[in-house]
Amino acid sequence: MSCGEPHDTDCGEVLAEVWMFLDNECDPEHREQLRRHLDECGPCLEEYGLEEHLKTLLARKCGGDHAPDGLRERLRESIREIVVQQADITVQAAEVTVETADGEAVVEVRSATGAQRKR
Repeated sequence: MSCGEPHDTDCGEVLAEVWMFLDNECDPEHREQLRRHLDECGPCLEEYGLEEHLKTLLARKCGGDHAPDGLRERLRESIREIVVQQADITVQAAEVTVETADGEAVVEVRSATGAQRKR
């Protein structure tokens, strides 16, 4: 999807990150890049509006029921993979950090776009 206008951030990348944007899960700099793109690109803004409406509807209908963290992470990853495949883009890790805290491994992956993921 694209409006045909050049943007600093690619439409496919914005749509792949829209759920992270909605959930406030991206860093402030990347969030601002996404917001700027949405302000400039009608088709992406429309898609964002649909996703935002879906999130609101799900929150209202599912009333406070929370999925286990593992399920949430698997769903989030599946959605991201599908969106990336549909957008036909490649996301490459730019930095991977592994730490051990109290016997538990923590893996942090930062993509070249600034998206961040922890396990």
